[in-house]
Amino acid sequence: MSNSIEIPFSTTLLVRDTCLCLHVQRAARALARLFDDALRPAGLTNGQFSLMMSLNRPEPPPMGPVAALLAMDQTTLTAALKPLQRKGWVTVVENPRDRRGRLLSLTAEGKAVLAKALPIWESTHAALDDGLPGGGVTRLRQDLQALSGVDAPKPAEGSRRRRYSGRVRGA
Repeated sequence: MSNSIEIPFSTTLLVRDTCLCLHVQRAARALARLFDDALRPAGLTNGQFSLMMSLNRPEPPPMGPVAALLAMDQTTLTAALKPLQRKGWVTVVENPRDRRGRLLSLTAEGKAVLAKALPIWESTHAALDDGLPGGGVTRLRQDLQALSGVDAPKPAEGSRRRRYSGRVRGA
């Protein structure tokens, strides 16, 4: 005689069909594979693209805000930066205002790689946006931001959202 608890198969099906965590994980893996494949010719993974894009700022950011934006701890960010540093695409320097901290920046070569990857990201994203039923991409983004506890970023004052032109300023 067994004392094991049996969970009905109908419960397994219920979880399969309704679990938000499962559905988000599956979608995240599918999107990661799609963008990894698309960005491979630029020499980047989707995670590297996101990390490098998060460094594309007027001033080098400290590690803390970058880690928060990417929803990772600083140890994971440090590990993710290492291959980009080895390739010469990212620099990590001591923060002159706080010697315990580090500032992150793209090198000229890193900016060139990011500029090569950006049109690939745009076309892949446009195909995804067009493929979602009923133009639901805006609602999906809002819902995912709500689930992650991240407020939707507001465009900078006086700026409008626009598509990347494919040209790099100063190039």
